[in-house]
Amino acid sequence: MAQDQSANPPAPAPEEPDPRRWKALAVCLVAGFMTLLDVSIVNVALPSIRKGLSTPESDLQWVLSGYALAFGLFLIPAGRLGDARGRRRVFMVGLALFTLASASCGAAQSSMWLVISRLVQGASGGLIAPQISALIQQMFRGRERGKAFGMFGTVVGISTAVGPLLGGLLIQAAGTEEGWRWVFYVNLPLGALCLLLARRLLPDTPDAHPVGLRRLDPLGVVLLGCGVLALLLPFVQSQQWHGNAKYLLLVVAAAVLGVFVWWEARCGAMGAQPVVELSLFKVRSYWLGSSLILLYFAGFTSIFFVTTLYLQNGLHYSALQAGLTITPFAVGSGAAAGLGGRLVDRFGRPLVALGLTMVAIGLAGTAFAVHQVPGQGAGWAMLVPLLFAGLGSGLVIAPNQTLTLSEVPVHRAGSAGGTLQTGQRVGSAIGIAAVGSVFFARVGEDGWSTALDHGLYVSVAFVLGALVLALADVLAGRRDHRRAATRERDAAYTGGATRSP
Repeated sequence: MAQDQSANPPAPAPEEPDPRRWKALAVCLVAGFMTLLDVSIVNVALPSIRKGLSTPESDLQWVLSGYALAFGLFLIPAGRLGDARGRRRVFMVGLALFTLASASCGAAQSSMWLVISRLVQGASGGLIAPQISALIQQMFRGRERGKAFGMFGTVVGISTAVGPLLGGLLIQAAGTEEGWRWVFYVNLPLGALCLLLARRLLPDTPDAHPVGLRRLDPLGVVLLGCGVLALLLPFVQSQQWHGNAKYLLLVVAAAVLGVFVWWEARCGAMGAQPVVELSLFKVRSYWLGSSLILLYFAGFTSIFFVTTLYLQNGLHYSALQAGLTITPFAVGSGAAAGLGGRLVDRFGRPLVALGLTMVAIGLAGTAFAVHQVPGQGAGWAMLVPLLFAGLGSGLVIAPNQTLTLSEVPVHRAGSAGGTLQTGQRVGSAIGIAAVGSVFFARVGEDGWSTALDHGLYVSVAFVLGALVLALADVLAGRRDHRRAATRERDAAYTGGATRSP
């Protein structure tokens, strides 16, 4: 008698991974490299920009902070838009706009033209960045996901740190008056190539579907943007707005962000789709990792800002010499990032705590070296501590990204990744403003080396704040493990007692 096949239907075959996933990852990483490179590459170009366009100091500040601000404000809505409309589509739109904005930056004939182009460039980068994290979540599983995030962490570390060196090389080759334009033009061939490959290699978003504007929570986007803007303005404009009245904007920021949280909770209760899923912050790994990376980026990216100013203006290094001095950080970060991605599954948050400790020691050592070896030799004295700090940085970014997103559902990956990276950009803007304000206040009083010392001390304070959060998570994890072990032991004892005669 033939068996009834309907009674035992065959198990569904496991989903096969996309055979093009590694090529698609390469496209994502190149695009990510461009957007993150433009955070730091402009640092060494500022003197050249000022000379070429007769740019005032306030506009130079906006060339840096405007990019970070626009980048951060667009990350969360872009992540949500990618989840809803398709990550490949949003990625390609952002990449096309970023390439065009880079061309506009390079062609700028006035400082206002450059600032506006940088704002558009930052917003375009904000469209691209959350799609990368979401696509990694979508394309990879298990250990492959950790490896992919490790590669992404390498790109984050290298692109942010190698920017001054690449900018110095371009300015050295093209000249101090016009070389800054090639800092932006370098994005054009890479952007065009990535755009062609993205259409062929990036996967569609399986659960994407057209949605109306109201379901994208435009009011939430506006509230969040206004709150973050009010938070950052006193720091970004600290050198231009005199007096303490500007800090009243922090009260405004707290109020607006409070309304934002209330509105997002109300959207969730009504069954709508808020721009930020507040339920994500009920997960310890997510809210702690997001807070940690905000503080870390405040200390991490600000060191390039003050160090290049010190080297070029204080020691009269060329742009290339300044970039070469910071290269050991990039080398160390790149070397350790892949290792961090492979070790995160084994060691977890303690690996991040170790990396943060190394960064704090390396930055403190950099300040000490400058104090001990003043003058032209300071650049040589900085090499070893910067290398050590870079090795630590490689153990922070990729492992933290993996741990923070480890419990996030794939269909919320875009929003979660956008929120995480918003913390990075907000941290960068606050860190540059806070460290820069201390740096400039000390330059006039005590000279360039003392100014760098105090700026790096503030950077170390941010890194130590991130370390406190990492240690708190380690201790909480051990407490949870002990409680789970106690419950298992009690359950085993109770079960044994019940079975006893």
